[in-house]
Amino acid sequence: MSTHDRYAIPVTQTEWHAAQNFETVFRWEYEDGRDKLLNLYRKGKRLQWDAEERIDWSQDLDPENPEGLPDQLIPIFGSDAWNRLNDRERTNLRRHFQAWQISQFLHGEQGALVCTAKIVQQVPAIDAKFYAATQVIDEARHVEAYSRLLHEKFDLTYPINPYLKQLLDDTLADSRWDFTYLGMQVLVEGVALAAFGVIRDQATNPLARAVTAFVMQDEARHVAFGRLALREYYPQLTEKERDEREEFVVEGCYLLRDRFLAEEVWDALGLPVEECMRYVDRSEMMQMYRTSLFTRIVPTIKEIGLWGPRVQKSYADMGILGFANADIEALGQHDEQVAQELDRRREEIEGVAALATDAA
Repeated sequence: MSTHDRYAIPVTQTEWHAAQNFETVFRWEYEDGRDKLLNLYRKGKRLQWDAEERIDWSQDLDPENPEGLPDQLIPIFGSDAWNRLNDRERTNLRRHFQAWQISQFLHGEQGALVCTAKIVQQVPAIDAKFYAATQVIDEARHVEAYSRLLHEKFDLTYPINPYLKQLLDDTLADSRWDFTYLGMQVLVEGVALAAFGVIRDQATNPLARAVTAFVMQDEARHVAFGRLALREYYPQLTEKERDEREEFVVEGCYLLRDRFLAEEVWDALGLPVEECMRYVDRSEMMQMYRTSLFTRIVPTIKEIGLWGPRVQKSYADMGILGFANADIEALGQHDEQVAQELDRRREEIEGVAALATDAA
């Protein structure tokens, strides 16, 4: 069965053509690499992995709760619409909401694949081209992993959320190379890392947790790539040029916030869409969840120098200004440690199984 046949709601277009007009930059100086970016490139080469081999795909998902997530993570949990559902309907909602969320991860990873390939072409520095090339294969691997999870374990997919699509459209439409970094490496990857973290830390299903943890290990490097490239470039810009980037950041953050309204899910399940969206928008729990998704973005925006009054006011209005001093380096190190621990556990399990086989 094709992906097209698995969509929960009709796909209005099977292909999305993003018109672009930008220059490809060739670099003839090959010895001007910055140490931090070259080290990130070496790390990117060293930590490549095969999704087919590193992940145990023989594991199944729970039909009652595929990823083993608490119901509190479902945006309408506790609402009148939720309370009217019976057990069978709640089981179906868990499956649909989790499939919708993973579908957005999948589509976002394809967006990252396209954007990073564009960065290889556009970025003027050779060290950035080197690292971006390693990220291209990272993103292809992520698309592979999430596609397999949806096709083999959920057998259900959702189209790209319109808010995410708009941000990708805006990112790809701009011809300036740094906007590709800003839209993808900082905004989309940043909010994805936070959303991944919720699943990784709260999922009880080992397959869902492993896929997410291994993807996060790569994504932490990707966000670092954006920080390293842009924090050196943005101080060189004029005030007007920085204002243009700050406006892009503010609009992008509002799009990312609103994509968690999940109206496609309520519509597909025949739930009262307007009632559900009002609840999600006003629910104290969902407001806390949506703001927590910006833990990676806010300190990165501050570090790269897009910290003018417009950005700070918007972040204050969204309730996310307090994340400005979060330790991005420590969060990235934690992402690596969790992935490494999962690898160790699997090696231990495989070692015990091998010993048992030998003894038999």
